[in-house]
Amino acid sequence: MSGSVTGLAAARRIVVKVGSALLVDEAAGDPHHAWLAAFAADAARIRERGQQLLIVSSGAIALGRRRLGLGRRKLDLPGKQAAAAAGQSQLMHAWENALAPHGIIAAQVLLTRDDTEVRHRWLNARATVETLLGFGCAPIVNENDTVVTEEIRYGDNDRLAARVAQMIGADLLVLLSDIDGLYTADPRRDPAARHIPLVSELTPEIDAMAGGSNADAGVGTGGMATKLAAAKIAAAAGCATMITLGSRPSPLGAVEEGALCTLFTPSTTPAAAYKAWIAGSLAPQGVLTVDAGAGAALRAGKSLLPAGVRSVEGRFEKGDAVIVRDLDGHEIGRGLARYDASDAAKIAGVKSGDIEKALGFTAGPTLIHADDLALAR
Repeated sequence: MSGSVTGLAAARRIVVKVGSALLVDEAAGDPHHAWLAAFAADAARIRERGQQLLIVSSGAIALGRRRLGLGRRKLDLPGKQAAAAAGQSQLMHAWENALAPHGIIAAQVLLTRDDTEVRHRWLNARATVETLLGFGCAPIVNENDTVVTEEIRYGDNDRLAARVAQMIGADLLVLLSDIDGLYTADPRRDPAARHIPLVSELTPEIDAMAGGSNADAGVGTGGMATKLAAAKIAAAAGCATMITLGSRPSPLGAVEEGALCTLFTPSTTPAAAYKAWIAGSLAPQGVLTVDAGAGAALRAGKSLLPAGVRSVEGRFEKGDAVIVRDLDGHEIGRGLARYDASDAAKIAGVKSGDIEKALGFTAGPTLIHADDLALAR
């Protein structure tokens, strides 16, 4: 069994990016229903194995073009936004029709770049996606093209897919492409180009193999260079990346049966990468001092409940990093606060069941969830 097959079968949580060229029958301007049906069978098989699947889907602008009678002419930003608004419902309808026969509920999630880069919005987006996955839904993620501007957009869904994989701690990111992986050169121009099945490190030499963007892309955007950029984002988050040919029916099943692909392996795990990011990349904005019981619970891998908090210092907002200390002033760890400083002060010492009574609302029972806490060494 190849490493690529092992990676696909062993991943707990998988993000698959599907581009416009796969989803849209360019000649007709309609969803490519036969391809969607075959992919849905892949999705059902993955879920039957107990794996979770999230789909990052392009296609709204391409579908909206036809509905608005815009043809293939170049669109300015308002034109793209209008096409996305007209096409997004059709895109979701196509996914719903494909997944429903397998008992899978498609759930729309529209994101902007701020949703994966501004911490409090990142926490909110992650919580929504985690809840949808917990309910057994298949989140269908797309950039919210109806509201983004050129300055705040991802630019391509490869990058969006990598950020989403990072956000939810995915083990594997699958980028369905117009080519079956990375080659030493563009095989469409160089018949001597060799396929590379496994990449353990993204070096400058690997980058050089990507060449430029696919300037001839008729529906989608980007090329191998954007996919390598996405693989770097994913690798830093402890997530492996697979690039494989998407146009064949059941592309994931084809990989499991031995079809060519390229697997990029990370040097760490998603959980370890996330904890390292919290511990070393964020400037703490405050301090929470906790009692002995809470300190022991944190060191045992538990979440920080407000009942164990003795004092709150600093001016932090939800999603900011804070230091957690014991009563002797020793640092226990650093984590992301789920309440801002003023609300944290109001619920310090309060039982989790009484948070809503104290604040008039609740953002959950924890001040810092165990997943968002990096313990000091």
